[in-house]
Amino acid sequence: ATRLWGRDFPNPIGLAPGLDKDGQAIDATLALGFGFVEVGGVTPLPQPGNPRPRLFRLAEDRAIVNRMGFNSAGHASVAARMRTRARRGIVGVNLGRNKESTDAAADFTAGLRAFAPLVDFVTVNVSSPNTPGLRDLQGKDRLRALLAHMVAAHATLPPPAPTLLVKIAADLDEAALADLAEVALESRIDGLIVGNTILARPTGLRSRHSTEEGGLSGAPLLAPSTAALVRIRKLTRGKITLIGCGGVASGADAYAKIRAGASLVQLYTALIYQGPALVGRIKRDLAALLHADGFGSVAEAVGSAPS
Repeated sequence: ATRLWGRDFPNPIGLAPGLDKDGQAIDATLALGFGFVEVGGVTPLPQPGNPRPRLFRLAEDRAIVNRMGFNSAGHASVAARMRTRARRGIVGVNLGRNKESTDAAADFTAGLRAFAPLVDFVTVNVSSPNTPGLRDLQGKDRLRALLAHMVAAHATLPPPAPTLLVKIAADLDEAALADLAEVALESRIDGLIVGNTILARPTGLRSRHSTEEGGLSGAPLLAPSTAALVRIRKLTRGKITLIGCGGVASGADAYAKIRAGASLVQLYTALIYQGPALVGRIKRDLAALLHADGFGSVAEAVGSAPS
């Protein structure tokens, strides 16, 4: 168990967005043993997403390529469904932008207001590679302006307000990471999720689907996403809570993220290949690794890897 943002997480292993886009399986996924789940991405208005086929299994690489394009039932539908369930477990929502929208700040602040009474955290997703122009919001000036809107809107919410997170790409260069870290620190958001799917294709991929257009997730992301986590931890001087996402498929992978600076960890793709038993296995193995290294809690191990 670990405590962050005034909330008690039963364990640090979370379900990343993408599986339960419309909030249809919140209680079922929590019952698998996740410490928290993230619904979405959800866009303000319903949209069908990109044409099919848009999801490809790279089985030989334990990876996925997707170009879903924020297929979503929309704020109103998802929020209505979430209002019918009893509040239990730690649940968040990943906010997206409609493809045809010309005002990203309006889309994201609308999502914040729609879901604030229903969730424990909201994630501003500025890093999906499958909505044209979305990743451009990670640029220094545009991100500063967007987060100013979000933080101002967040300040007007009645307590208890949800935690405000931003999800960034795992394949940003050093200059982009430095800019992003600077903006994150000055904006005083609550945390960063590192990171999203990547457009790059690491060498050695074997699947015939590896050249498909879209974002790559799964085992090939473990190294680059963890490296980005290390850099963000250093650039933010440990002052911002980080969630590690990308390539986690074992207790050792989760432990590596935590030692690199993540207070929480998310996964999705490995669940596709290993099934629901993966969640319990990761938790057991993580507990054993923490104990073997003399840590009494997850929090003690955060950022403990040699720099």
